[in-house]
Amino acid sequence: MIRPVRLPSRAADSVFAPLRLEGSDLDGRARPDAVLRSVPTANLFRRNGSEAANPTTQGLSLRGIAPSGAGRSLVLLEGAPLNDPFGGWVIWSAVPVERLDGIEVVRGAGAGAWGAGALTGVVTLEEAEPRAGLLRLDIATGDHGQFRAAAASGEAGLLTSVSATRGPAFTPVRGGSRGAADRPVDLEAYSLSARLRRDLGAVTLATGLSGWRESRDSGLAGAASQSSGVAADAALADIRAGNGWRVQGWVRASDLKNSASSVSAGRVTTTPASDQYATPALGVGLNAAWRIASGDWSWEIGTDARLAEGQAYERFRYQGGGFTRGRESGGRTSVAGVYLEASHDAPGQVLALGARLDAWSQTDAIRRERDLATGALVLNSAAPDASGVTGSFRAGIRQDLTPGVWVRSAAYSGFRPPTLNELHRPFRVGNDVTEANPSLRPETLAGLEAGAGGAAGAWTWSASLFANRLSDPITNVTVAVGPGIFPVAGFIPAGGVLRQRRNAGRIDAYGLEAEARGKAGPVDLRAALAWTDTQVDGGTSAPQLTGLRPAQTARLTATASAAWTVGTRTGFELSVRHEGERFDDDLNTRRLKAAVTVDGRVTWALSDETRLYLAVDNLANAPVQAAVSGDGAVGLAAPRLVRIGVSLRR
Repeated sequence: MIRPVRLPSRAADSVFAPLRLEGSDLDGRARPDAVLRSVPTANLFRRNGSEAANPTTQGLSLRGIAPSGAGRSLVLLEGAPLNDPFGGWVIWSAVPVERLDGIEVVRGAGAGAWGAGALTGVVTLEEAEPRAGLLRLDIATGDHGQFRAAAASGEAGLLTSVSATRGPAFTPVRGGSRGAADRPVDLEAYSLSARLRRDLGAVTLATGLSGWRESRDSGLAGAASQSSGVAADAALADIRAGNGWRVQGWVRASDLKNSASSVSAGRVTTTPASDQYATPALGVGLNAAWRIASGDWSWEIGTDARLAEGQAYERFRYQGGGFTRGRESGGRTSVAGVYLEASHDAPGQVLALGARLDAWSQTDAIRRERDLATGALVLNSAAPDASGVTGSFRAGIRQDLTPGVWVRSAAYSGFRPPTLNELHRPFRVGNDVTEANPSLRPETLAGLEAGAGGAAGAWTWSASLFANRLSDPITNVTVAVGPGIFPVAGFIPAGGVLRQRRNAGRIDAYGLEAEARGKAGPVDLRAALAWTDTQVDGGTSAPQLTGLRPAQTARLTATASAAWTVGTRTGFELSVRHEGERFDDDLNTRRLKAAVTVDGRVTWALSDETRLYLAVDNLANAPVQAAVSGDGAVGLAAPRLVRIGVSLRR
């Protein structure tokens, strides 16, 4: 047995609303974001899953605190960030679920080992233990052009995985609003990974290497995207009985191509609006931790540092049958911090304390625009460098009231520096343009929460109340409405709006989250809900937002599922998700209706490890509104999807 390179979870983690998904929670899901749909507080920016969402909107946020394309939660795979070094989003298709043993979710700002980016929480993906032979396999096909093949295998400390996905293909704008310019969204994605673990005397070495590539049609003639990248990491550790040290270095290189179109009245034709033909970015990082125990006390001291640099290259201003302007924008960001955490684990009580100090910087900003015909420079904007030091903390206590009931309370703070994408890259969706802002400051969050939970027989339950204040939230703020010509942004057509990323005052969020799971006879049951009341105070930078709800924030989200087996071979699973009404824009004028989706799955056991299955997503073919454009056309999430396949899990 090869020794671990991952420091195990501590008893103190129970103070901060942890949630673990494993085993049957992962079955039948292709990507980690699909697994997280059972967690009401976990959301991508829009209602689309990663099978249909543009890569730039696949950032993850927890607790419904103003979701954004960059995401306000940190996503880790074996200690290394999956968040893109340029934009903060996550390419979920790069990590097939077959590669994983579990997903751990910690809600609330993450001081301690996680640091920058863990503003609303942390999601940790844990890879499977490498055992000899084929560990996981999924092969499926379905309507709307669906096909998927994924496998993970192990041998002598080596874990490998491979996946290939196609579809689903569907047109977001349907019914009477659909025009000749509307096209299907579609996905073609591939991933490959390997991780090797070896004991080297007293220490253990783990090295990982992965690559991915995906291509998407974006639902409008001329609009498409392509993302690709490679990642590598290496860790050394000496961990015994839960204590010891660990050092890890990682590198992540990515690229994004993204083309956008403006659409005519009646959605009859499109005109090329921009061609972002390259976005090379590089992220490198180092983290280290040392954990020791003395009696009931456990101590951990550590450090981490991350550097990101990247540029976006783009052609824009389409006139006379071609693009007439070229743009280069980008820069460099860095953050480095140290932390100390202490925990006390006594009978019936757990106490946790942690503090962290981070230094951050935003440097080497450029934005150059040229006339493509002459090469003449028409804009040369270089924002001044910025830097600062930010402290954060977390503290909490959990107390057993009875052997089956506990209570807990916690306080915390955290911060998230802006991404290179938010600082430097403008973008376009249809007729709407969003300008970058190189003067953005880091977001900060402070929060309090209290909860209770317990276990009784086959049931476990928990409930929490929380109050969070997000200061200087980075928000896409509406500054003008087309038609018109505006400085830097240029022409905005009728029905379009001009927005700019700004630090918009503050956002206050108060909420309740609850979950229960257990067994009633032969049926496994699970239910969860999240209710969040979120309100913006735009301050002097965006007073028009005061009193409004942040874009893409629902007040109520709830999920429920039931799974049962008939006889020894046939299994059934039914899951329901309700998402409350939300708005697609900062001014709360583009309303998205509440939606309920029902998913079903039937399995037939061929052996203890192999199953045939029939899965139907969105069983009732509910029209789930995901976006509203300036001309009032509503973009819908996936319709009913049917697939049949075979899976193996050992």
